[in-house]
Amino acid sequence: MKEILLIRFLYQTAVGRCVLKIVVQPWVSRKAGAFLNSKFSKWLVPIFVRKHRINLAEYEKKKYCSFNDFFTRKRNSDCIDITPDHLISPCDGYLSVYPIDETRTYRIKNIEYHLEQLLDSKILAQRFSGGYCMIFRLTPKNYHRYCYVCEGNRKRTRKIEGKLHCVRPLAYTSVPVFIENSREYTEIQSDIWGCVIQMEIGALLVGKIHNHLCDICEKNIQQGLEKGYFEFGGSTILVLVEKDKINIEKKILERSMKNQETVIRMGAKVGVSQKKEGCE
Repeated sequence: MKEILLIRFLYQTAVGRCVLKIVVQPWVSRKAGAFLNSKFSKWLVPIFVRKHRINLAEYEKKKYCSFNDFFTRKRNSDCIDITPDHLISPCDGYLSVYPIDETRTYRIKNIEYHLEQLLDSKILAQRFSGGYCMIFRLTPKNYHRYCYVCEGNRKRTRKIEGKLHCVRPLAYTSVPVFIENSREYTEIQSDIWGCVIQMEIGALLVGKIHNHLCDICEKNIQQGLEKGYFEFGGSTILVLVEKDKINIEKKILERSMKNQETVIRMGAKVGVSQKKEGCE
């Protein structure tokens, strides 16, 4: 409740918006990140565990040297659907699905997002007319490692500098968060899915998106392979899929049409290839 009140203050009041202009600057997150990476932040770990009721038995047993060391912890195991005809969730979190219209835009309440601005590429944006944009929202309590949603070949990886807004719905329905925030995306070319974009978006107090450098050098992408992780804070992953490529799970679509998010776990099926269903 306190967090929601703070976000309302920052995004919905005149004084708060003045403060917000400073808070969203990357240097603020870098300063916070430096503290959370230091040994002086270890005392926050037990408080965080109690607040979010985290079951430590699910994670690798180790001695954490900082809060971010704990925050980026690894699970003992993951249940990941490795089926080429299934598109999977890249992370734990809350999923919303939005149709992309023929003008390459999608709307979240009163905010219209343009793919050309999101991708900083008009040519690439054209490929997703009539497709889907999937928004996976991670909260601080979620597991903050993420994987690839499908197999394919990496066409390119791109980083776009920006600010670091909060990514709670209250924020991204007030300002165009996703086209202002720092973000990185990978363009994947798949025999089944065509062109797929998987984009990581940083958020308030998330100064860094850590994608594994060794994987960036590899052109072949494996479904379910760990792609990277976020440091502390809420954050978001966007997945773009072309028109006539996917049938989204019915329950996920129904909830999204009601402006409701679906709780999802990394590796869970999000949708099935239309080509696959057409053969059954």
